[in-house]
Amino acid sequence: MIRHLAVALICMWVGAAYAFDPFVVRDIRVEGIQRIEAGTVFSYLPVKVGETMTDEKAAAAIKALFATGFFKDVRLEVQRDVLIVMVEERPAVAQIDFIGNKEFDKEALRKGLRETGLAEGRSLDKALLDQAEQEIKRQYLARGRYGASVVTTVTPLERNRVGVSFSINEGDVTKIRQINIIGNKAFKEKDLLQLFVLQTPGYLTWYTKNDQYSKQKLSGDLETLRSHYLNNGYLEFNIDSTQVSITPDKRDIYITINLTEGEKYTVSDVKVGGEMLLPEAEVRRLIQLKPGETFSREKLSESTKKITDRLGNEGYAFANANAVPELDKTAKQVALTIMIDPGRRVYVRRINISGNTRTRDEVVRREMRQLEGAYYDGDKIQKSKQRLERLAYFSEVDVETPGVPNASDQVDVNLKVKEKSTGSIMLGAGISSTEKLVLSGSITQQNIFGSGKHLSLQLNTSKISRNIGLSYTDPYYTVDGVSRGFDIYDRRIDASLLGLGFYTTNTIGGGVRFGVPLTETDNLGFGLGAENTKIGVNETSPQRYQDFVNIFGKSNSAFPGTIGWIRDQRDSAILPTKGALVRASMEAGLPGGTLKYYKLTEQVQWYYPISRAYTLMLNGEIGAANGMGGKPLPFYKNFYAGGVTSVRGYDSFSLGPRDSQGAFLGGNKRLVGNAEVLFPVPGTGVDRSMRLAVFVDAGQVFAAEEKMRMSDLRYSTGLSFSWNSPMGPLRLSYGHPLNAKANDRIQHLQFQFGQVF
Repeated sequence: MIRHLAVALICMWVGAAYAFDPFVVRDIRVEGIQRIEAGTVFSYLPVKVGETMTDEKAAAAIKALFATGFFKDVRLEVQRDVLIVMVEERPAVAQIDFIGNKEFDKEALRKGLRETGLAEGRSLDKALLDQAEQEIKRQYLARGRYGASVVTTVTPLERNRVGVSFSINEGDVTKIRQINIIGNKAFKEKDLLQLFVLQTPGYLTWYTKNDQYSKQKLSGDLETLRSHYLNNGYLEFNIDSTQVSITPDKRDIYITINLTEGEKYTVSDVKVGGEMLLPEAEVRRLIQLKPGETFSREKLSESTKKITDRLGNEGYAFANANAVPELDKTAKQVALTIMIDPGRRVYVRRINISGNTRTRDEVVRREMRQLEGAYYDGDKIQKSKQRLERLAYFSEVDVETPGVPNASDQVDVNLKVKEKSTGSIMLGAGISSTEKLVLSGSITQQNIFGSGKHLSLQLNTSKISRNIGLSYTDPYYTVDGVSRGFDIYDRRIDASLLGLGFYTTNTIGGGVRFGVPLTETDNLGFGLGAENTKIGVNETSPQRYQDFVNIFGKSNSAFPGTIGWIRDQRDSAILPTKGALVRASMEAGLPGGTLKYYKLTEQVQWYYPISRAYTLMLNGEIGAANGMGGKPLPFYKNFYAGGVTSVRGYDSFSLGPRDSQGAFLGGNKRLVGNAEVLFPVPGTGVDRSMRLAVFVDAGQVFAAEEKMRMSDLRYSTGLSFSWNSPMGPLRLSYGHPLNAKANDRIQHLQFQFGQVF
């Protein structure tokens, strides 16, 4: 505004100072230009050669040239009908530098300045410098550095250029020193503050930055506070004011929230009205709020959502269910009437997919249960979303169902996915007082060339074992979802380093497997393989190992057949919070091989959301195995327990029978149980990418002649930490045995780490 006013005043002055009689322009000359092309000046002039020049055109010419921002001064002169345009160019910015910046790299600051118009090669403008300073300060304010200051230095250079330098004093990070809530009576202040993302400095705020003030975070916290009161019956709750103050030294921020709780309301009645296409009894079963209960906005919202979702399953994509409250302030009661408007029944015109730059469209579409041209079904769309999430190809799957313009009975389904790295390099390790660090690894690509096919290479070259394996799976070998896979492996194990007694095995084999989908959540798998195992023992090996080799020889062949059933009802394969996973499988040595045996396993895993942040996980596993046809179970097919995948706190493979030398022999029966309460790391809010868990484990392995007795189980408890870090998934646990015996091997610390690429 000031610049435009200055230009207008200049134009008025020029008009007065250079008033002349109109004349026909015989020629136009431009003087004073250095970097700007003469053609640029001509393009802004409102008069051409041969046209008549007037005072009005002269004023317009000066105004237009000043408005370009290229010039500090513009004058017009006339000599013998020749118009002379005399300009003084603004200097060009040759370089921009920063001094004292640590919080941001220079390129990030330059990017912010380019958005304000200040960049190398552009003309220098004092107003742009002021804007640049404000932009730099704004970026530091966003990082909580309210005391940051900026001093700008302009250095003249040759050829009408300048260097611009910003000297930055970043100052200290301004921290939230105190958050006060005034007016609360029903809840303690400390309990309310635990709902907030913003907090005062703590032992993890260096990572979360939640002790740095953010207007957006405060708005979110205030809405969380409001929801908490409304979910507990305080319908008249109100936030009266919010004050945010900063100390003069810019080091501390104080936040004060004034609120009025109002009275607590109970529900007196819940009615249903409007157009009900469903039986009223069915609608009422969907309503979570009951008369006599404390009012809860969360339960009311869940009720209306269940009603609209149920109507959506019948094709009514735009159904509405709105609650109309009637307050009785004297009795402190609220009567609710839920009005239902189903709207028109609609069908899906198109399914549009975006965001899948690597994954092919067909890989996404074959997981869709909602079809184009069919009636809209909210349940099928939700199942489609869950199936896509379980693929583990995408970090985010968003679904929108916008209406089709000019068609009230049609919608489109827009799927927007965010792909993640599906290749991984996994490393595993264990630490104990008796053994060194043992490493293992694998390379996996779950989505080869975006085709949805899996390829995995396992490689383990530790002192204990060498395992080289190649696995390939086509999850859609047939169009109706029958999968096919192949496995090739070369496994060598030196069991003596695991405390299992001396023996070595070298197994080479391969196999083919198929998976048949039975329902949306059930899958039946079966496979057939062939393998040859060479066994090495010596005089120090446990006697049963030596007896097995003496009877069956050092080389054995087997044709293992497998069959298994999986039911996966979890809401997520990566970070589940609810649902169940059931696995049952059998492996058997089929006729034709020298080994005859069977091996049965079953696992049941259950997730239950205790609250928004806490999840209970229960896991149970049982296994049984034995030989067939009068032959014993090969000892290297035994079950083992203890370690990071079963009973934490005990050394890997250490539970169960031993020989007289203390070697771990394993057994033909296995029982394991785990209970965990998963919750976010304090200071990270409800972010589930970083979680802690308190666990209790139990398990044991039993020999063929032993009975499975609960009194023989080993128990442990402890704390585990999991983090989907930028470098890959990290799992760390510390287990403490609860009933360890004198000869038990203890392994307190265990971890797994993975790298994605």
